Amino acid sequence: MGRLVFLFASSLLLMVAATTVSAATVEHSFYVKNLTVTRLCNRQVITAVNDSFPGPSLRVREGDKLIIHVFNMSPYKITIHWHGVFQLLSAWADGPEMITQCAIRPGNKYTYKFRIINQEGTLFWHAHSSFLRATVHGAIIIRPRVRHSYPFPKPYREVPIVLGEWWNANVVDVETQALALGVGPNLSNAYTINGWPGDLYPCSQNQMYKHRVKQGKTYLLRIINAAVSSHLFYKIANHNVTVVAVDARYTNPYVTDVMVISPGQTVDVLLTANQPVGSYYMTANNYASGSGTAVGVPFNPTTTRGVIIYQGASSSTTPLMPVVPAFNDTPTAHKFFTELTSLVGGRHWVPVPLNVDHKMFVTVGTALDVCPPNVSCLGRPPVGAALSASMNNVSFVSPTSLSLLQAFFFNVGGVYTTDFPANPPVQFDYTNPSINLDPPLLFAPKGTRITKFKFNSTVEMVMQNTAIIGVENHPMHLHGFDVHVLAQGFGNFNPATDTPKYNLVNPQMRNTVSVPVGGWAVIRFVADNPGVWFMHCHFDGHMAIGLSTAFIVENGPTPDTTLPPPPKDLPQC
Repeated sequence: MGRLVFLFASSLLLMVAATTVSAATVEHSFYVKNLTVTRLCNRQVITAVNDSFPGPSLRVREGDKLIIHVFNMSPYKITIHWHGVFQLLSAWADGPEMITQCAIRPGNKYTYKFRIINQEGTLFWHAHSSFLRATVHGAIIIRPRVRHSYPFPKPYREVPIVLGEWWNANVVDVETQALALGVGPNLSNAYTINGWPGDLYPCSQNQMYKHRVKQGKTYLLRIINAAVSSHLFYKIANHNVTVVAVDARYTNPYVTDVMVISPGQTVDVLLTANQPVGSYYMTANNYASGSGTAVGVPFNPTTTRGVIIYQGASSSTTPLMPVVPAFNDTPTAHKFFTELTSLVGGRHWVPVPLNVDHKMFVTVGTALDVCPPNVSCLGRPPVGAALSASMNNVSFVSPTSLSLLQAFFFNVGGVYTTDFPANPPVQFDYTNPSINLDPPLLFAPKGTRITKFKFNSTVEMVMQNTAIIGVENHPMHLHGFDVHVLAQGFGNFNPATDTPKYNLVNPQMRNTVSVPVGGWAVIRFVADNPGVWFMHCHFDGHMAIGLSTAFIVENGPTPDTTLPPPPKDLPQC
């Protein structure tokens, strides 16, 4: 018996040692400051990290600890969010301004410390203050631990593809102006691939992303939509790709020639260079889900493109151009959003929890607000109202003197209430445009109303788009968790007919879920991560006007399920 105990203890020590050896500490310094770049015939001052746009890629392995020193040398307050990282017991490092921390003021610094646990694939980091995310962002590339392999053939090369959008303006001013007028922000002037607009834009013939490939080799493209307010179709001429992961979750292989990626989402695909030697354009253009509605949500109709160049291709060859999807191609978008499934049994796969403790039905969409002081409210009918947004008729307002997480941790009253409604206060025909003729339905009161969950409780949420102002596909991002996407559909959610459609076997997992235009999505997750977690539309213009809420997850029963105190250098308001 003693020998058995000794052998078990020795084996446990070896396992712990192996885990320790396979994990590393990855340390970086981010210097946030002004950078002057030339795009679209203009010299523009932007805010950037380490003089690069996009910012530096973080390359880590699952299990690694990250230490990121952020020095704010810009003229703006800022925070950095590590989008999709669970932040298990490190909620203080999550980054959304006034949710988990106060902003880092100009001239100050903050060190983010966290581990990458049970995640592999592609995520990204970005500013979580005003519209600074437009230029302050970069990839997070998470490879398996040492001696672990991908659940697909090893690629010849790995290539980050960061999709973004560009304004010929100061992006902070873009948001400030929109809020001052009570309208949506001005449209961007271009889309970008790895920071370059491509040759369809003025003065951009030599500002196009190029990637060279060898015929017969397979490449892992890590595609990130870092755009501020645009879903993007992505295609490569004459090439199919195989989707193998989304939002750092492995999927069953899915072959397609087109992808649609919402702001905040990532898609990992295998691209095999199996076409004749030549050059092939890659393109990204807007999926403008609300453009065909009665309201006609405005959008940027342009296309960015880069080029795949085969080794040996003639420089005089004109690249082949793909057929770009129509901006309102909802059937193609919905097919991609709904047909992906999880790789059951793959590393870090999580089965769907079957017993639900909290059921929520939450409307998501735009709204109106009584014109606030110092806002003109002249840009959108009815005159005298400002554009707003809400979830269950609550237009979220961030605290101003203390972050939600600080208020929760130190039990400070008066910062928030935990009475966010689990169901709409008024039931109506959610997707019927005629609701816009009923003014009381259009106005959403402001408030910092959130929800509290017991540790390890299971939450199911139906997110229902509304036709208030106009229907639109909303990319809803939940911090701190991945969720099972059980089903998605159009029209009003019907429990009797739609619940049987739930995929409880291998649904895709996401941290950002696109709620279909004029439709609904059902998600489920286990609240096993203590802290305060932001949920919001990843259109920054919508987040700024209240399309958000937050969840408190209480501590668990043991020290390893209890949130530790904040770091000493946590910024103060």
